[in-house]
Amino acid sequence: MPAGDPEKRPDPDALLALSQRERPGRLKIFLGAAPGVGKTCAMLQEAHRLRAEGVDVVLGLIETHGRAETEALAAGLETLPRRHIDHRGQPLEEFDIDAALARRPALLVVDELAHTNAPQSRHPKRWQDIRELLDAGIDVWTALNIQHLESLADVVARITGAPMRETVPDVLLQEAQDVVLVDIPPDELIARLKAGKVYLPQTARRAVEKFFTPGNLTALRELALRRTAERVDDQMTEILRQKAIEGPWAAAERLLVCLVADGSSDALIRQTARLASALNADWIALLLAPPGDPAQPDRRASEALRLVETLGGTAQRRTSADFAADILRVARREHVTQILLGHRPRGPLARLLRQSLAEALAARAEGIAVHLLPLPGPAPAAARRRLDALRRGLTRPGLPADLALAGLATTGVIAIGHALAAVMELPNLSMIFLAGVLICGTLRGTRAAVLAALLSCLGYNFFFIEPLHTFSIARPHEFLALLIFLVVASLTGSWTGRIRAQARAALAQTRGVEAQAAFSRQLSAASSAEDVAWAMVTQVQGGLGGKAILLLVEGSELVPCAAWPPEEIADPVEMTAARWAFEKGEVAGWRTATLPNLRLRFHPLATPRHVVAVLGYEPPDRDQPLSVADEAKLAVAVEQAAVALDRALLVREAVKAAAMQENENIRDALLASLGHDLRTPLAAITGAVTTLQRGETDLRPDQRTELLDTIGQEAARLNRFVGNLLEMSRIDQGVVKVRRDWVDVGDAIRLAAERARKTHPGRQTRVSLAPDLGFVRGDQDLLSQVIFNLLDNAHKYGESEVSVHARNEGDQVAISVTDDGPGVKPADLERIFEKFFRAGGTDRRKPGTGLGLSICRGLVRAMGGTIKAESPAIRRRGTRLIVRLPLAELPQDEEAR
Repeated sequence: MPAGDPEKRPDPDALLALSQRERPGRLKIFLGAAPGVGKTCAMLQEAHRLRAEGVDVVLGLIETHGRAETEALAAGLETLPRRHIDHRGQPLEEFDIDAALARRPALLVVDELAHTNAPQSRHPKRWQDIRELLDAGIDVWTALNIQHLESLADVVARITGAPMRETVPDVLLQEAQDVVLVDIPPDELIARLKAGKVYLPQTARRAVEKFFTPGNLTALRELALRRTAERVDDQMTEILRQKAIEGPWAAAERLLVCLVADGSSDALIRQTARLASALNADWIALLLAPPGDPAQPDRRASEALRLVETLGGTAQRRTSADFAADILRVARREHVTQILLGHRPRGPLARLLRQSLAEALAARAEGIAVHLLPLPGPAPAAARRRLDALRRGLTRPGLPADLALAGLATTGVIAIGHALAAVMELPNLSMIFLAGVLICGTLRGTRAAVLAALLSCLGYNFFFIEPLHTFSIARPHEFLALLIFLVVASLTGSWTGRIRAQARAALAQTRGVEAQAAFSRQLSAASSAEDVAWAMVTQVQGGLGGKAILLLVEGSELVPCAAWPPEEIADPVEMTAARWAFEKGEVAGWRTATLPNLRLRFHPLATPRHVVAVLGYEPPDRDQPLSVADEAKLAVAVEQAAVALDRALLVREAVKAAAMQENENIRDALLASLGHDLRTPLAAITGAVTTLQRGETDLRPDQRTELLDTIGQEAARLNRFVGNLLEMSRIDQGVVKVRRDWVDVGDAIRLAAERARKTHPGRQTRVSLAPDLGFVRGDQDLLSQVIFNLLDNAHKYGESEVSVHARNEGDQVAISVTDDGPGVKPADLERIFEKFFRAGGTDRRKPGTGLGLSICRGLVRAMGGTIKAESPAIRRRGTRLIVRLPLAELPQDEEAR
């Protein structure tokens, strides 16, 4: 590298950034896609590990949100007391930065980086507190959700429909020495949410419906993954810049947007930020100014540079006489792969006289792509305002606007006619005036066209028919031609206006039909009353404007179900009108006979059976009544939503009825099992006891022993039956407690086989265990119970012999129990694990309740394993039940024993 080449020396900005990053305090951010992914738990687990290694770790502030697992992880670590603030009579608790600075731990854990502090705090934002701690030399760990980054706030708002009120500058993520991505799949996060591990149950339900949808979580997860990958790319970039390695590199995209201090800068900056986010690319904004400009940037330029920094870009300002050369110099130094320019349309003369900046860059940029971003035309602000006013005037209904357009068109046509007459002799200029009439008819309609025809007739007479500049007509054929022109122009303009009106009506009707079809598809796809409610309020708000709220009928009460905007609520007086609409089945509220001064009008959603809901609608302009078309749209939407809601409610009732029927079936099965499986052993016990009582002196000792054995066996059978019922109840309630001990699978199988031999003395149980059989983590009693249930079931449905085999399969232990019975139908291989299902159907000669295999599945899942059935098993007969449990390694001290 030449010593005097300034372009190939290490980047001073990169070296400065490196020196700044080497300050005493280090920042580590645990980044997640959404609340509940486990950022706080990951921080606390790492904090416990460092604490065990002797690091001075202190919890500055942890938000547990009532989560038991988070509270358990926070226990055992030193926690700073919170600072109490009284804000408008409401007590608040905030992070105490003074206590943290006084304590000065080696590592401080502060949760929720995007939090907004109470008004009386030293800094308005918590991230500013953390910066002060870093400057004081304290290492800080914190947590952040991707939606709180400033550059992504608008993108997240469009994805989720919820605005982000608390944001963090992107530069803070860039300054962090470490960024740890904490990620779980959307389905698992939704399951955690429904289980109450993220929010309280009442909050969790609304969160699942509004924010925590699979689509939203997938989009947020992609943003988090992209931003983390971008952070890794930034680290590589800094290393290469510090070592003066030239680019551009193919490893990642780098963007450079060129700005000038005008009103287009903000649009260019935002487009570049979105493109950089989509490409996972770093980006630079270069503000260019020609020589002779003031040294200090003006207000507009300063605002543009601040916006660049806010959105995560790097801002630079250059004064240059050769924009193309300086842009390429910066691009090569910063290893830019794409240059972005704002582009306005240029006229033919400008293209002929001067080469554009884009053309100059494209000709000289080797290996760098040049992109043009469209900008509005170069019309000055005042001219744009005049054009906007003229456009609004042309679209405003009324005679003055029609007359103004007709006069403007006629004046323009007269000017064109004079210009043409000056260069050539035209025998008839009436066609030019007819063009003005057609323009008025196209833009405004029939009335404007007829007015243009009248004004054109007068103007043609005054300026082009001799004697000129009078309304007299010297020759009769000129009068006849003028009269024909007036009739033709009026008819043509009238037809043009009618065609325009019909086209606009057809377009409006087409859009209405498309919107109605989309609404119908939404209602057809809606599977619940809540889905129908949201489709209804969004349809009303999108089609008519204003605000909408839907109140669902539950019993005799009206419950808010959906609203747009989401924060819309009805006050007590408006609820009175809503109840009137519900009880009477009539429209009430705004511009009706009942409470007409309210802001909302309530429509009952009625079906032939009853009123299912009430829609509250507030129009955008309450001073004007709804048009006939809007009334029709609202009525159709109400009718469709009523039918869809009634269908959804019927589905809900059908599901409830099916659940009740299932409960009835289970009850019938339970009663049938009780009737058989309790009566049989009770009858045997009763008979044996009666025989013992009556024949106390006549019975031989062997008979007495046989009767006592019968009593013992049947009592054990009863005990197993009741135990199965209790065990199934505990599994259903989720209260089965599984110990996590090291279990010898071979011992568990031997215990279960011995128990099965005693229970079924006339049957053979063959055991085959692999010599290298491993251990599992679980409960030996429960595992033995599972194997015994499988053996008991196999003996009931087998014929002579039952075999149990165990071996290692990869990282699992596989235990199989095989019988030689008739087998199970393929359709029933999964159903046999359902409660009260019996492969023998209604055949009660086979003892049992149909609970054994269901209990086995519940216990195996509690120990982290799986169970399945195969049939046929051997020689086209029999059934094999296979249990797989994860292998566990014994600790070294256990192996030594």
